[in-house]
Amino acid sequence: MNEKNRTLMIRTLTALVFVPVVLLGLFWNTYSFSILFLLVLVACSKEYYDLIFANDYDSHFFRRNYGIFLSCFMYFVITMNNIFPDFVHFSIIDLPFAMLPLAFIAFIYELFKSSATPFRNIALVISGIIYIGVPMILLQFLAFDVTPEFNTKIIIGLIVMNWINDSGAYVVGSRIGKTPLFPRISPKKTWEGTLGGVFFCLITGYIFSLYYTMLSTVDWMVLGAITAIFGSLGDLIESMLKRSVDKKDSGNLLPGHGGMLDRFDAFIFLLPFAAAYIYFAK
Repeated sequence: MNEKNRTLMIRTLTALVFVPVVLLGLFWNTYSFSILFLLVLVACSKEYYDLIFANDYDSHFFRRNYGIFLSCFMYFVITMNNIFPDFVHFSIIDLPFAMLPLAFIAFIYELFKSSATPFRNIALVISGIIYIGVPMILLQFLAFDVTPEFNTKIIIGLIVMNWINDSGAYVVGSRIGKTPLFPRISPKKTWEGTLGGVFFCLITGYIFSLYYTMLSTVDWMVLGAITAIFGSLGDLIESMLKRSVDKKDSGNLLPGHGGMLDRFDAFIFLLPFAAAYIYFAK
């Protein structure tokens, strides 16, 4: 077996395991949903901090893990509030008051650590929370607050449209793509492929509107456009991150696919835009 076929086989086997696990977590119940995305949050955050602190991995042990802890703390509090509303009384307004004292520990740590770049370190820790932690928390809003009961249909729609966007852009780009989109970041991406992804996303959004009627056809079409545009930008931004530290993949957790962040980069980046649209359109 040549290397190309071996790589394809590994990618296929990984997908055959990965996709059912994601779908099971989405469809089973509130616990499987919350645990699934908590694990995604931890894995993606770890890979992100490993990348940005790659040049001095050991000395950034506290910063890396503290950033993961802060994101997980926010996610855990919101999750407990949604799953056990009769026992945990916590509003979204309370979150800043709980988070700020914890976040300011990063400043105190830098004071005693005597780092040459204290505020750069603080900014890098916070960037991981904004880039990965906050979007993952917005999944709780999409699942628990858009409809009266727990419902993951919107999230399923976003995930599927993101996959369709990626596949459609690849198929169209590989066949007729000629005009580079961002050659400095991703030489293989083309405008033709990107527009192909947008087209397939809009079609998929319309199909979802026929079955998942908690949102209107217009809403699903807008979400399709958001997925195509901001999902593609999210993929480019993660490529920019990897290029800045001279890495090919964010990790090796998924054989043949790279790291978890490589699989969820586009989905994570589109979430704030999708959630903001649904919040204001609701």
